[in-house]
Amino acid sequence: MARQARALATRQTVLRAAAEVFDERGYAGATMAEILDRAGVTKGALYFHFPSKEELALAVIEGQGAWLATWQPASDSPMQTVIDLGHAFAHSLLDDPLLRGSIRLTIEHGTFTQPQIGAYQGWTDAARELLERAREAGELRPGVRPAAAAGVITGAVTGIQLSSQVLTDRKDLLRRMADLWTLLLPGLVEPRTLARLNTFDFDRD
Repeated sequence: MARQARALATRQTVLRAAAEVFDERGYAGATMAEILDRAGVTKGALYFHFPSKEELALAVIEGQGAWLATWQPASDSPMQTVIDLGHAFAHSLLDDPLLRGSIRLTIEHGTFTQPQIGAYQGWTDAARELLERAREAGELRPGVRPAAAAGVITGAVTGIQLSSQVLTDRKDLLRRMADLWTLLLPGLVEPRTLARLNTFDFDRD
């Protein structure tokens, strides 16, 4: 059991170090030597867990799914949950190097042997499921299709986080996220729903 715990801890150390390097340099610019140095583990330990840079990168990308699976909503409103998920994602991008590295690798999906679309699809599926629940709860405007809205929201969030990274090193990401919801929601939800939604989250701004 102790050996298994050490192996798991080593794996997480390597993943975190790799995510930091991928976030800073991108997939093409990152090297296993730099990741090894950042992780502070033996070469044998690194290659035991991840035989290649691509396998390591794919494991980092999987961190998005793990983050999404463990996030817990606090609202009973499906539409508020969509908004809260966006804000939680923005906060985690500021704090979590594994998520940041994963996002950069997802954007660079064309550099892999097989394009990696699973992370995009995971976010879109999560948004669509919540929007379908919002429609059932009477929160959406008539004619709003959850699948189409989920694609727009996912694409918009991807765009604003990338713009924020390029322009301000994500310093304005929380405000951009609030602006996104302020602009999108009137076209998505019923006026009575809009009046009770909280679109701002500047607890750490």
